[in-house]
Amino acid sequence: MSDIFIYAGIFLGLLLLLPTYRSLVGPTVLDRLVGVNAIGSKTIVILILIGLIYKRVDMFVDIALAYAMLNFIAVLAASRYFHKQKGLYDETLENKITETRNRTKII
Repeated sequence: MSDIFIYAGIFLGLLLLLPTYRSLVGPTVLDRLVGVNAIGSKTIVILILIGLIYKRVDMFVDIALAYAMLNFIAVLAASRYFHKQKGLYDETLENKITETRNRTKII
C-alpha cells in the first residue's frame, strides 16, 4: 500500500517541474506568482503523502497546514506589493494599453 504513496509522491515531484519552469522563466511577475503558488500547493500534498508513508499523518497534517498558511500569506503579500509597484503586468502590455488610449483620444 505504501508503494502507491511513494509512486504518487514521485509523480507529484515530477509535476513540480512545470510550475518551477513557469516561476523561473515566466514572462510576467503574475506568472511567477502563480508558479510559486502551484509549487506550494503540490508541496502540501507531498507532505501529506510523506505522513501517510511514515504512518504519522497527524504530525504531517499540522506541518502542511502551517506551510499552507505561510504560502497563502506570502503570495498575498507579494501580489499586494507588486500591485502597488505596478509591476504585475508586462511593460509591453502597459505600453499597448496607453497607445490604445492615446489613439482613442485623438479620434
